[in-house]
Amino acid sequence: MLNSKVKGLTVKSLLVEEKLDIVHEFYASVTVDRAARSYVVLASTEGGVDIEEVAEKSPEKIIRYRVDPLYGFSEFNARKIVKKLGLDGEDLRKSASIVYNLFRVAMDYDAELAETNPFVKTSDGRFVAVDVRIIVDDNALFRHPELKDRETTRPEDTPLEAEARKIGLAYVDLEGEVGVLGNGAGLVMATLDLVKHYGSSPANFLDIGGGARADLIKNSIKIILSKPQVKVVLVNILGGITRCDEVAKGIVEALNETGLRKPLAVRMIGTREEEGRKILEDAGIHVYSSMEEAAQGALKLLEKR
Repeated sequence: MLNSKVKGLTVKSLLVEEKLDIVHEFYASVTVDRAARSYVVLASTEGGVDIEEVAEKSPEKIIRYRVDPLYGFSEFNARKIVKKLGLDGEDLRKSASIVYNLFRVAMDYDAELAETNPFVKTSDGRFVAVDVRIIVDDNALFRHPELKDRETTRPEDTPLEAEARKIGLAYVDLEGEVGVLGNGAGLVMATLDLVKHYGSSPANFLDIGGGARADLIKNSIKIILSKPQVKVVLVNILGGITRCDEVAKGIVEALNETGLRKPLAVRMIGTREEEGRKILEDAGIHVYSSMEEAAQGALKLLEKR
């Protein structure tokens, strides 16, 4: 199976696990209830299936326990939950241990979600969490240096997505020919929509975030230019804490360092806009006043190639 393709992704490693003789499957998770501002523990006898489907069709099959942040979550609380799953005796003790430890993992690693689906009872009486996943809050990663390597390596990432993640960029590969860079997810999404609206397809989603300096812009442009499918680059910047002159410097530096001369269409308004415009115009890059004009300009450049 190594190096084979599964849904377009290359298999780089294999996990070999014990084969289990399963008697029953259960579900448990710890997630954040943002409305209640607390963790909530969910459990069900319907394990190994899509829990959202269970919640929609048979909500009575899901046990929901809100964790009071003042009192926390104890093994006693875990036993109360699994007892409602119809478990007792040694089964109750063993399964409660899984639920309690799941909560500890969520707390210890600042998880937005810690889930085992399923955890199972085997024919020899064991309880095993056979499939577990955890989503750690990105904003808490500074507290977990042991996760630093994992932060930048996701099996599903393409090479460019992995490269972008390492330098803190929100980047997603797409299949079109118009490279897109913007600041703010909403602005980037609107730019992708405009590219589609005017008859082409975006090659990527790239959000540089707020306050990006010239060096990050340079590396962002380099990533886009390195994709062979990209025929033209559309940059859409609304300068607030992001300075337009820093964006312009980064664009020019990227072009000078790579030597690649794919056409660019830039819309840039806001903080230090005039300085940014001058830098780009001195480099022979036209700056548009509106995102609609920039998108149309990008497609005209594309038609000329």
